[in-house]
Amino acid sequence: MSELNKLISEMCPNGVTFMRIGNIAEVGTGSSNGNEAIDGGLYPFFIRSQTVKTKNDYEYDEEAIIIPGEGGVGEIFHYVDGKYALHQRVYRIHFTTEDVLTKFAYYYMQAYFKPFIMKKAVSATVTSIRKPMIQDFSIPIPPLPIQREIVQILDNFTELTAELTAELTARKKQYEYYRDTLLTFGVHRGGTFETKWRTLAELGKWSGGKTPSMAEPRYWNDGTIPWISSKDMKSSTLSDTQDHITEWAVKDASMTVYPQNSIAIVTRSGILKHTFPVAYIPFETTVNQDIKILSVAEDVHPRYAFHVIQGNGKDILVKTKKQGGTVDSLDFQKVLAYKVPVPPYEVQERLAKVLDNFDAICSDLNIGLPAEIEARKKQYEYYRDMLLTFAAADDIILTDRQTDRQTDRQTDRQTDRA
Repeated sequence: MSELNKLISEMCPNGVTFMRIGNIAEVGTGSSNGNEAIDGGLYPFFIRSQTVKTKNDYEYDEEAIIIPGEGGVGEIFHYVDGKYALHQRVYRIHFTTEDVLTKFAYYYMQAYFKPFIMKKAVSATVTSIRKPMIQDFSIPIPPLPIQREIVQILDNFTELTAELTAELTARKKQYEYYRDTLLTFGVHRGGTFETKWRTLAELGKWSGGKTPSMAEPRYWNDGTIPWISSKDMKSSTLSDTQDHITEWAVKDASMTVYPQNSIAIVTRSGILKHTFPVAYIPFETTVNQDIKILSVAEDVHPRYAFHVIQGNGKDILVKTKKQGGTVDSLDFQKVLAYKVPVPPYEVQERLAKVLDNFDAICSDLNIGLPAEIEARKKQYEYYRDMLLTFAAADDIILTDRQTDRQTDRQTDRQTDRA
């Protein structure tokens, strides 16, 4: 960024001018309703969400910044250049001066608009904004060469994060494809072995659990026996549980300790709105009342059982989810009646080994890539805040590392101008 520092020192050594958006841009909302969205439409349709819908007609043909008037306030920003449609509670900001690059203002608002509206708010949260709040927000106007350099740097960071995210998504889809192909018998492969279709009830013994009294300290203090609840079911193979119970709890509360190499599923939890959690349990454990656990039969390989249940998870969720009720839950009798293919044990073993190897590769990616994405996001935010910190024309330009104090000063300056 030496080129940028050089530009700043040469072109604006004494600071930059800040201007209200209301003085340099058109601010307004669209006229479309959310129910006008269609799949595969010709033009992007911006609603009050990070998700962009589509329509076959457009309202504007321009370069603009898009932000919701309610929902995700200060969190959701879109940049658009071309034809688009706009929801009636979503704002467009179209700059009418050639002195501002829209993409530069877009990045600046991402960094500073939320702190600005939070300082103006009377409550701890802001659920909606109005046109004057947007118009009162001020942005720095450095010379265009500086704006272009900053946009290029931040575009590069954004592109890298998008590539990593796409890579992670592709790897997950690849794993699901190979898993589903391997577990689809008689469709993709003729098969030289006999495959039986068995209900989940026929895979082994299913059991449930309960919660020992939380009011009894000796059931929980210094507990060493794993106790699975829905909050533990975030990974496909558990290494431990967040909570543990004691031997007292097992005896007094009649808790059952289930054997290692079992499979656990969630049957009652809000997570069932969109996900069917399945986990392989390589250790002895107890479970709560929202979990069902399978101890497999002798002719069922435990890892195969895990993969075949997980592979059919979306279909199981759709076909067994109860309608209504205050908490999402499954009809467990329908779960037990769900049928899956079960080949001979030696075939199960081979399939499980292949899927385990592929799962291990994906797990490494699922750890490495999200960590890399998170690191890139933090790096992006650091450089974005540093690059977009400008002093007013009578102050010193800030070209060193952005600090919390500098961020507060920048936000305070916004509030003072308002």
